[in-house]
Amino acid sequence: MKIGVYGGTFNPIHYGHLRSAEEVFEMLSLDKVLFITSGKTPFDKPDLEKAEHRYEMVKKAVNGNRHFEASDIEIKRRGRSYTVETIGSLGDKYRESELFFILGIDAFLDLPNWNQPDKLINLANIVIISRPGYMYAGLSLSPYLKNVSEKILRELDKGIKSNFSSDISKTRKAFLCKVTGLNISASHIRHLIASGKNIKYLLPDSVKSYIISNKLFVRR
Repeated sequence: MKIGVYGGTFNPIHYGHLRSAEEVFEMLSLDKVLFITSGKTPFDKPDLEKAEHRYEMVKKAVNGNRHFEASDIEIKRRGRSYTVETIGSLGDKYRESELFFILGIDAFLDLPNWNQPDKLINLANIVIISRPGYMYAGLSLSPYLKNVSEKILRELDKGIKSNFSSDISKTRKAFLCKVTGLNISASHIRHLIASGKNIKYLLPDSVKSYIISNKLFVRR
């Protein structure tokens, strides 16, 4: 089984997350995508809603898509959550499966600053998705993509190629997947809510209803 792993604060989850996951699911012929809601993150974020609320929003967002599944693996873990530990635990749970860790260009560029990045790239394939405001050409600076030429990166940026794969470690591959650039951000959604403005069509109605019912992201 090929399992996509899409982690994030999901503060809140929105159509940008969902559409990206759907396109990666189809592009790489995955069997399912796990949405991992972060627990206590390595860096404190003052505008971060409680993990339980963020997880409930993810559950509502993926409901109805039989290929998507919400996971609370990080929420259940005590202390701060690190991706390398999460992927390791998932590898133990799904021993007969192949894991595909999904992250944006911006997050991948920051990978050297993560906890045990060299171990992480040996635990799962890495799927690098396009993000509005970021170019694949910038990945030429990454120490982990030495086998990807600048020509390939430019072709991805121009849409000449929609995806490309290359070895990222002795046992794993990196998949560069150009997805639909929905310029939606969780921070903008939070700003709209705090300002009393409409967030319709930015996220599923079920998530919107949950936010309203629980008075999330309002100024306190």
